[in-house]
Amino acid sequence: MRRKFFLLQMKIVRNIYLIFKLLGESFVFAYSSVKANKLRTFLSLLGVSVGIFSIISVYTVVDALEANMRAGVESLGSNVMYIERWPWGPEDGVEYKWWEFRQRPEIKYDEFQRVQAQSKLAESTALFMGFRHEVKYKSNALTGVTVIGITHEWNDVNPLDIEEGRYMTAMEAHSGAAVALMGNVVAQELFSGEDPIGKDIRVAGRKARVIGVLKKEGSSIVNVMDLDNMVALPLNFARSIVDLRRGDPSIAVKAKPGVDQDELKGELKMIMRSLRRLKPVQKDNFSLNEMSVIQNQLSGMFSMLNMAGGLIGGFAILIGGFGIANIMFVSVKERTNIIGIQKALGAKNYFILTQFLFEATLLAVAGGVIGLILVYGGSAAISSAMDFSIDLNISNIIRGLSISGIIGIVSGFIPAYMASRLSPVTAINAK
Repeated sequence: MRRKFFLLQMKIVRNIYLIFKLLGESFVFAYSSVKANKLRTFLSLLGVSVGIFSIISVYTVVDALEANMRAGVESLGSNVMYIERWPWGPEDGVEYKWWEFRQRPEIKYDEFQRVQAQSKLAESTALFMGFRHEVKYKSNALTGVTVIGITHEWNDVNPLDIEEGRYMTAMEAHSGAAVALMGNVVAQELFSGEDPIGKDIRVAGRKARVIGVLKKEGSSIVNVMDLDNMVALPLNFARSIVDLRRGDPSIAVKAKPGVDQDELKGELKMIMRSLRRLKPVQKDNFSLNEMSVIQNQLSGMFSMLNMAGGLIGGFAILIGGFGIANIMFVSVKERTNIIGIQKALGAKNYFILTQFLFEATLLAVAGGVIGLILVYGGSAAISSAMDFSIDLNISNIIRGLSISGIIGIVSGFIPAYMASRLSPVTAINAK
């Protein structure tokens, strides 16, 4: 029994050795053939490189766009609910009925106070509004700057990362003190290197003292809350500049730890319907928005972009595959005599098949590597030239190499199979 087990082990080891020997010999044979036919190799690599460059560059750019947009959306907070007049998407999932939404009443300050007092599931609640106006410092002026009015609780709902200075105190917020927090880009453009802390600026003609400058956040395609290019004022001060209704105010509610968003949404809906005295048969005249709404929209959009990118890149890689197949047919034709000699010396069909498959796969993977290098170079060039990060991630590298290998196997199988089925006598006598 022990002897049989030993013989079985030896047989397994021998078979593994033969497999690796076959693979090694096939690789050496394929490499020699590729090296000996440089022009043919170049043409094969060119087709696959263009195909892989096309498909992986599309996926890389789409991934970068998605990451950038999601980063912008995440500035809203994953556990924050927004009570607003306008929804972020179609409420019925089909049509955005703006003509109905514009008839809704604006969010009121007293509604914010009531929600703040009545909500049992909220950790913190803030009211904010936004508008655009001119901001000046001495002779420097910036037009169309986003100005937001916020209650003191805003820093608890969506914490602001302050680089210099401080956040407004509760007293400053409640009394409507003329103080301001500035985005990094606004501060740089307005003060031109001068320290802004303690300096007076004018927002819509009203004087306000700068008490803090935020850290630079970086650009985002979505710019849901572009903190770099805004000025934040206490809401009670901002109300003296612009009527609260014109600022289209919103209530931001942050859930307590462990509270599910659906629970918070249900509570807020009940509170708002009660405040607005809506009957059971009446529709909500407010919207409860959360980050998942935008995330679902982004997921659908990027699924379509990935599908379109795959289709476009698929045509490019198909052309590269046809190129490899044509060149492999030529290679089989040129080496017919050698195939006949190998078979006459005892080479099996699978050995011939493996040789040509290795050659096709080697060409395709090498072309894929070149295509990935081109994508990496292009990504690095765009990232350095623009304030937009494009990275070739590991998943796209694996995807590119996998596609290359599959294309090599598929394109080279028929020529390799034909070579393996050749009769030794016919192959040796072929001209």
